[in-house]
Amino acid sequence: MTRLDHFISTSTELSRKEAKRAISAGRVHLDGQPCKSANIKISAAVEVTLDGQVCTLPGERYLMLNKPAGVVSATQDSDHPTALDLLPSDIAHTLHIAGRLDIDTTGLLLLTTDGQWSHRLTSPRIECPKTYRVSLSNPLTPEAARQLEQGLLLRNDPSPTRPAQVRMVEDKMIELTISEGRYHQVKRMLQRWVIMWRLCIAVALAASR
Repeated sequence: MTRLDHFISTSTELSRKEAKRAISAGRVHLDGQPCKSANIKISAAVEVTLDGQVCTLPGERYLMLNKPAGVVSATQDSDHPTALDLLPSDIAHTLHIAGRLDIDTTGLLLLTTDGQWSHRLTSPRIECPKTYRVSLSNPLTPEAARQLEQGLLLRNDPSPTRPAQVRMVEDKMIELTISEGRYHQVKRMLQRWVIMWRLCIAVALAASR
C-alpha cells in the first residue's frame, strides 16, 4: 500500500507537490473513477491514470557512487554538499543511501530505492564485510595487526570490535575489512592502536632508564 501522491510522483515526472495539485484538479483516476484525495492508500492491483495515461512504478534503482572528500553521506545538509547533490535532481529525490562514509573519506557509496535491500545490506545481523584502504603516518606493526584482527575495546563501547582482516598494501598503507558499522569505527580502531603503540614506547623508555 502506498499513498496516491507518492505513487504519482514516483511513476511520473511530477514532484510530490505537483502530484497533489494534479489530484486536487481531478486529473487522476483510480480504476476509472476520479479521486481527489492525495493521502488515500492504494494497492498494486489498482489502475492509476493521470490525464488518461496509465501510471506504472519504475523498477527499483541501484546506483554506485564514488564519493569525493567534502561530501556528506546524507540526503540533506545545510552546511555541506551531499551525495544526492551529485546526482540529477529527477532521480535523486527517490534515492536513499545504504550505509555512509565520513565527510573526509572517499570511496564507494551505494544508493537505492529498495528499502528492503538496503536494510539487508546494512543490518548488523547480516555482518556484510566492508573494506577500507587507510593511509598511516607510521607503518603498522605485526602486533598491531594481530590486535586489529582479534578485536579492540574502543572507548565508550560496551564490547570489543568484531575480528577484522588486515592486508598490507604498502609500508604505510593497509586494507582493513570489518563486518560492522560503529561510529567512526575505522578511525577509532586505528587511533586505539596509536594510543597503545605510544604507551608501549613510553613503557619501553621507562624500563630502559
